[in-house]
Amino acid sequence: MMHAEQAISLELAEKSLLGSMLAENYLIMDSSLKLDHFTATHHQLIFSTMQELASAHKSVDYITLMTVREPMELGGANYIVDLKNYANPTKFNEYAEILFTHWQQVTKQQILAQAQQENWTIEKIQTQLDSITDSDTQLETSITNALVEAANRPYEPSSAKSGIHTDLRDFDRMTNGFQDGDLFIIAARPSIGKTDTMNHFAIHAGFKGYLPIIFSLEMKRELLIDRMIAATGNINRLNLRDPYTTMSDAQKAKWTQAIGLLNNAKIQIDDRPAMTVPQIRATARKLMKQYPDRKPLILIDYLQIIRANNPKDNQTQQVGQISRDLKQMAREFNCPVVCLSQLNRGVEQRQEKRPVMSDIRDSGNIEQDADVIAFLYRDDYYDKESESKNLLEIILAKHRNGPTGTVTVAFVKETGRLLNLDWNGQR
Repeated sequence: MMHAEQAISLELAEKSLLGSMLAENYLIMDSSLKLDHFTATHHQLIFSTMQELASAHKSVDYITLMTVREPMELGGANYIVDLKNYANPTKFNEYAEILFTHWQQVTKQQILAQAQQENWTIEKIQTQLDSITDSDTQLETSITNALVEAANRPYEPSSAKSGIHTDLRDFDRMTNGFQDGDLFIIAARPSIGKTDTMNHFAIHAGFKGYLPIIFSLEMKRELLIDRMIAATGNINRLNLRDPYTTMSDAQKAKWTQAIGLLNNAKIQIDDRPAMTVPQIRATARKLMKQYPDRKPLILIDYLQIIRANNPKDNQTQQVGQISRDLKQMAREFNCPVVCLSQLNRGVEQRQEKRPVMSDIRDSGNIEQDADVIAFLYRDDYYDKESESKNLLEIILAKHRNGPTGTVTVAFVKETGRLLNLDWNGQR
């Protein structure tokens, strides 16, 4: 028997899921929810009607629902309209998991009761229980198709998969670009150039027709946009404080041109603070549906301030879970996820300031989960008399599918631009 509190919780979760699907139609077909996961009969009917409309590529709202079914079958017209008040797309996955877990428990009890009545064998019981552990019945495990596709590779020109390139020649040569399904961690101490590096990746991905989606948990979007204008237009950032009085006509023309280029790049910025990975996933999914012709590149600033789902865990456990969730998101969306990370203060205490793996703050499972870990280092940040002025080292410390090593690029602090060095090291 279901407790009254549990029944209320399930009813509210179901209302929120249905309301979220009314608000964001893409959730209807993207989720792994099934009819049996809903406990209320009218909710099952609402969900099946939504699926019917979505499968026919029709809009799903309270009006279209009532053109397919009698309103009273669905709980009444007012009930359907009221569902939107329960919409919470950012918690969609969390509430779907509540329904799925409850369905698993109920189904397990039914299986065990039937097994006892009919004296099933242990093997049959195990088979039935295994069938409810995963809701995905379309799982492809055979390697035959992949082997067929691989058969001709030695006899054809190389088809090595090229990822999203950054226009940093040596970096792209070592990584072959940002690869689908990979998690990239870019780590550095504050003020080294993490945000400018992220902006460079986003801008050039946008120029190439990809969809850069930035989650800026620390910096407001207005400041981030100003930095992008400066980098794109090669404008000194000091002029951005009062462009009307400090910029020449030529600089203002560059400003206008930069804005046009950035607008065409379709860069998306969500600057809500203290977001969780499920919130990031929900927003990214929505934007991917909005721009179906553009391959996404997800960029996050930065890992240690993503809010954990379980605040009772210690910081290392929280960050470890977040890194696992980010890697899972990269695989789920089949796109690169680039996440900035802070380094601990231990770097500052050493004579050699170049970061190493143990310097990653609250590292948890970051080293295990990431496909690529790159550190940023500037010698002139620590030594004002350094001969390596305006040079940024990108140290590839981990590369699951390629070489490690150091790439050096020019870094113009005044504009936030990253540029290639020519063959003799001159900018």
